[in-house]
Amino acid sequence: MKIFVTGGTGFVGSYLVRNLARRGHKVTVVTRSPGKASSINGGVALVQGDPMKPGQWQQELKDHDVIVNLAGASIFTYWTEKARKAIMESRLFTTRNVVDALAENGKEKILISASAVGYYGSREDDLVLDESSPPGNEFVTEVSRLWEAEAARAADHGVRVVLARLGIVLGRNGGALGKMVPAFKRYLGGTLGSGRQWFPWIHEEDILHIILFLLEKDHIAGPVNFTAPNPVRHKDLVQTLSKVLNKPAVMPPVPGFAVKALLGEFGNVLLKGQRVIPGKLTDEGYQFQYPELRGALENILRQE
Repeated sequence: MKIFVTGGTGFVGSYLVRNLARRGHKVTVVTRSPGKASSINGGVALVQGDPMKPGQWQQELKDHDVIVNLAGASIFTYWTEKARKAIMESRLFTTRNVVDALAENGKEKILISASAVGYYGSREDDLVLDESSPPGNEFVTEVSRLWEAEAARAADHGVRVVLARLGIVLGRNGGALGKMVPAFKRYLGGTLGSGRQWFPWIHEEDILHIILFLLEKDHIAGPVNFTAPNPVRHKDLVQTLSKVLNKPAVMPPVPGFAVKALLGEFGNVLLKGQRVIPGKLTDEGYQFQYPELRGALENILRQE
């Protein structure tokens, strides 16, 4: 298939782009800086353009069967007003431009548009959340809700829209582990707050295989939780990571007030979490490559 990707040079996107191309798909990435994207240019076409703005890149998009929309500024930062604006606008403007490009010729096309488990809000309880669960009432919820609404417009043009509510992605070249592993190697790893908060995670390889699965299942549309079937509590993540790295987590827990002082409102995301499960994928028979955290971490860190 011909697959067009926004956000294809980021942590998740670059992994997907390389591996989709290796499987014989013709992949095109829109990027503001083609020179910086040269590392993924193994059979991958690069189109220069800013997906937050209308441009010639939209003409290129029209010639593809599948659009994977991943673009968005990182939420892993202190949420100043400037950061909030970048987080919101980078998602809404890019998705709006993608959908506008599909308006003329959307029939039989597929849009897999990223969202996040933040849609459900930060939860301190043990309530199990699937795709039918209602949204929360926080900034990340509002971002996810509006982001999804922009993508859903494509269905009016005959596009099959999948809203990929991503959990915390575990992979080799960045993401959560990119921040945690260096600390653990220095014996500085530990829990944040009580450690009881849920950690909805997914291995990067499962994201790839879920996308391939969805391409074959043309009846699946709407929200899909991209999370492993066995979420864990934060303290279990810390203990498992410590064992896999053989680096004891000797640091005392970081108090919640300290996390909030350092990270502001974003600290609440880390201190609460949510117990999200992949209801649709399980019902449809998708077989996870890494359903358990220990196996996922051993695969990612086996060269450490």
